[in-house]
This record gives sequence, structure tokens and C-alpha cells, in this order.
Amino acid sequence: MIYHEAEHGILYHGDCLDIMPRLGVKADLVLTDPPYGINIVDSFAKTIKSNSSMFNKSNGIIGSGEWDKSIPKRDAFDLMSIASENQIIWGGNYFLEYLKNTRCILVWDKMNGTNPMADAEIAWTSFSSSVRIFRLHHFSTGYDMKVHPTQKPVALFGWCLQNYSKEHDLILDPFAGSGTTAIACIRLGRKYILIEKEEKYCEIIARRIDTEFDQLTIEI
Repeated sequence: MIYHEAEHGILYHGDCLDIMPRLGVKADLVLTDPPYGINIVDSFAKTIKSNSSMFNKSNGIIGSGEWDKSIPKRDAFDLMSIASENQIIWGGNYFLEYLKNTRCILVWDKMNGTNPMADAEIAWTSFSSSVRIFRLHHFSTGYDMKVHPTQKPVALFGWCLQNYSKEHDLILDPFAGSGTTAIACIRLGRKYILIEKEEKYCEIIARRIDTEFDQLTIEI
């Protein structure tokens, strides 16, 4: 079901396994960050997050971790490949059994220093170019405003779009989360299709999109 529609794209509320086969259009790029079950398999990471004062700065986060209890299966990755020309999948290292070999891995260097959080995150891509690194301190840009536990910086997704898509391309995010893909698309002149299973995050995404357009109108 369409939850929100704007000049640059559409947000669907529902399961991507149901929605992707019915889109009727092929995207130029998938840019997404699927859940990978860290609340199920990685008790060490949960301990770090619960004890880290830096992580706990993000007290605006909405949700109890239910979003991370449904791990995508092979069908989701097969459908992403069918629904788009190319893919960038953050956390793809957790799903290598579903993905082909690749030359082009993207690395987000979080510049974390000595804090106990991970030093980097990795994206699998369908591209054949060289490995690339994006450097941005994890806690340097509005971390206290995060509304999703794994919310990615707009700057990171903007970097992905600038390097692996063109203006007016159609970008698909089947695990939309907080809607960062949409915000990056709006700022860089791309179209988007977002799919999000949890209604509470659809509400957040819609609000972020409306706020982004309001800011653009004020600037003009």
C-alpha cells in the first residue's frame, strides 16, 4: 500500500517480498541497509551498545529491536537483483551466501578511535570497480537525532549516489528504516521507491521527507 507520495518518489508500507514483484518498473540502483539479526546473534554487540555512552547519546531512537528479528532470506536478495540494474547492500557481509562474488566493496570508516564500537561497516555491491572508502566519524553529525538503531548518515548515502548513480536515476530501498535513502535522493536529484514493513518507521520517513521539502522551499 502507498503510504506517502512526493515529487521525488513513493513510500510503500508492507513487506518487500510482496511489493517488489509488483512494482512494474526496474530501478537503476538498490541502495539499502537490511536488518541482519544483530539482536539475535550478536550479544557482544548488544552489550557494547548498552554500555557505550556514545551510543546512548542517540536517545531519540524509536523502537525496541523488533525490526531486527526478521532477517531477510535469499528471496529478498533475488528480488533486489531482478528489480534493479545494480545494488549496494550495507551489511551485505552478513549475507554472502546469497550474493555473488564482487570486486567492489564499499567501506564506511567510522573514525571511531578507541571507543568499543565497530571501526567500519561494509557494503556489498554489484559493481566491478575498485574498493572504495568513505570516512566520516560515526558520532559527528546529529547522532542525538537518530530515530532508528542503524540509521545511516545522509552524507554516506549521498556519497553512494554521487559515485554509483546519475541524476534522475530511480533508487530502490526495500528496507527503508528511517528513510535516509529518500533524503539523499531529494538532495541529489534522484527518484526513489521506498518499502518499509513497520508503520511506525513509515510515519517517521514521511515526516522526514515533508520536513526536507519544507526546508528546500524555505531556501528557495
